Amino acid sequence: MSVASVGRFLYFAYGSNLLKERLQLKNPSATFVSTGRLKDYKLRFGFWGENVQSCWHGGSATVEFSPGADVWGVVWSLSDEDLINLDNQEGVDAGHYDPLGVSVETDEGTVLCRTYQMNNFHAALPSPQYKQVVCLGAEQNKLPDEYVTRLKDIQTNNYSGPSIRDQIVLPSSEN
Repeated sequence: MSVASVGRFLYFAYGSNLLKERLQLKNPSATFVSTGRLKDYKLRFGFWGENVQSCWHGGSATVEFSPGADVWGVVWSLSDEDLINLDNQEGVDAGHYDPLGVSVETDEGTVLCRTYQMNNFHAALPSPQYKQVVCLGAEQNKLPDEYVTRLKDIQTNNYSGPSIRDQIVLPSSEN
C-alpha cells in the first residue's frame, strides 16, 4: 500500500473524523482503508486563536511535532471531489488549519496522507461531546487498546449544552 487510486486521496484522521458517521456528514465518499500510526507527533487539544468559539464548545484536536511520540488514527480514502468539503470542514480558508502531508505507518506499509495541523494553537480542554466522538471513532476502528485508554483519560471542560455532536447519527448501540 503506498498511494491512493486515481481520483481519490488518502486522509489521516486523528480527531472527530475517526468516527465514520462524523466524517461522512460532509464527505460521503470516505471509505476506510486502514488504521495507522503517525510517528513523532503528539495529540493536542485547543483553539486556533484566543477567545474562539467552536461548534464543539471546547478544544479541537491537532497534531504537534514531538520526537518519540505517536498518534494513532484512521487512513480514509476520499474522492477528489470531497477535498473542498474536507478543507472547509477543517477551516483551511479561514486559517484555522493547514493541510499537512504525512507518512503514516500501517500494517501494509507506509502511506502518504493528507492531514491537518492547527494554526495559532492555544491549548484548551475538549468538550465531553468532542471527546465522546473521538473515543467512539477510536473504538469503532479498533485502535490499540492502550491508545483508546489514553483518549478516555483526557480531561474535558465539562460543557453540557448542545453541540455539533447532536447532528451525528450513531448506530443504536452507541447513542
